[in-house]
Amino acid sequence: MSFPSLFLLALGLCFDTFAVSLSGGAGVEHTAAGRIKIAVVLAFAQTLMLVAGWLLGAPVSACIAAFDHWIAFALLAFIGGKMILESFEKETAHTVNLQNRRVLLIVALATSIDAIAVGVSLALVHLPLSGLIMESALVFLITAAVALAGLRGGNCLGKRTGSRAELIGGVILIAIGGKIVLEHLCM
Repeated sequence: MSFPSLFLLALGLCFDTFAVSLSGGAGVEHTAAGRIKIAVVLAFAQTLMLVAGWLLGAPVSACIAAFDHWIAFALLAFIGGKMILESFEKETAHTVNLQNRRVLLIVALATSIDAIAVGVSLALVHLPLSGLIMESALVFLITAAVALAGLRGGNCLGKRTGSRAELIGGVILIAIGGKIVLEHLCM
């Protein structure tokens, strides 16, 4: 996969984190150290799940090489579709207390579950280890940056942007899945 595709994939994965960070930043004043801790935990969980998915998908990729691009598309379309549907659900007015360690760990896992499926998809399209390392670095850096931005902007933007962030992330993931299928069909 090309660098722009890997960048967009990393960007698409972090929109759940952005929405949660906006909520966690709404009405809460975090210290700089607190914001960094939250961002690192969220980014680490996202990256760990991506790598776990790639490791799970790598052994089966040779067995399903003839139709792996369709599976990758289905996984990305499912996750993207789910994000799009969730963006239209009525939002509640509560915030997430990301300063609570237990809540932070639960949120980190919940927002990174989709990264497992993306990691499997990357294995199915035969992303080499060097590509996984690049994607992991991108996922970590982008997720951390987006979490920091969400926490900082939560007070003024949280209630207005949260659902649109998920909508955009879902569209990006579906588009990348479509690109994978088109690349395989044109080969």
